[in-house]
Amino acid sequence: MKTNVTFLKIPVATVKIFFKKPNKLKIKNEKGISFVPKGAVNINLNNILTSGKFTIIDAGVDKINNTAVRVVKLLPEDDNADVVLSTLYIDETNLVIRKAKTTTRENGSYELEMSYGKYTDYGLPDKIIFSFNTKDYKLPKGVTFDFDDGSDAKKAEDKAKNKKGKAEISISSYIINKGIADTVFQ
Repeated sequence: MKTNVTFLKIPVATVKIFFKKPNKLKIKNEKGISFVPKGAVNINLNNILTSGKFTIIDAGVDKINNTAVRVVKLLPEDDNADVVLSTLYIDETNLVIRKAKTTTRENGSYELEMSYGKYTDYGLPDKIIFSFNTKDYKLPKGVTFDFDDGSDAKKAEDKAKNKKGKAEISISSYIINKGIADTVFQ
């Protein structure tokens, strides 16, 4: 079986990311526009874990980059929950999640891979790789991309089917527990 996968390339940008518990997130790009897939703003492990009751299934052990991890599957008890299934790969030694695979009703499946370094004690990654299928993500209203001249809508749809989106976020530093004004998120 042969599968063609095309990766879309988006220019590298330096941004500031602001987060305030429980779910406020703001991405500021001083030199342009940052495109974030719809739903990605709400994709964080805290939202997954606190969005309802789950049945937790121990799926054994695995390795990620030579690190032993415990694999657990989270199945929501609410049949109407947006998250259908989450699989977490937990580094039990450092008490951090190394990888999470999530399937949702609205935005398909996505994967988060996290690498840790100087902020491991806080559970904060130095690098996050967010991967998703572009066909499953809906662009915000008013934002479109032309894949061809529009004369054959089926061809454009087929082109989008095997495309993978990938965003890598490398964090150079964190400012922790200093407080952020609510006006930053407006």
